[in-house]
Amino acid sequence: MTGDREPRKARSSSRQKSAGERVSAADAMRSAIEQLSELLGRAPESVSSLRPTDQGWEADVEVVELERIPETTSVMASYQVVLDPEGKLLAYERGRRYTRAQVDRKDGR
Repeated sequence: MTGDREPRKARSSSRQKSAGERVSAADAMRSAIEQLSELLGRAPESVSSLRPTDQGWEADVEVVELERIPETTSVMASYQVVLDPEGKLLAYERGRRYTRAQVDRKDGR
């Protein structure tokens, strides 16, 4: 019976990250969404970019700032989020604001 329990214990411990180990991109993305949601009190719509850095991760997270009808006129904001290698939020800053229907153009307008 003891032998049956040990493989389960070994599997579960192999899933845990040791201190200082970088989380996966998927885990970093989930972490950015969860922690920013907790701070802002709003559920993020999406993560538009995620990149590893020497200090951990950086993500751009899109959030509905002001809901309007029709939805295409809702005001969105892009937040830059900084996470440590373990996925803990270190900093965030609101970047640009735009309407949901707005499309970026090549010339930056």
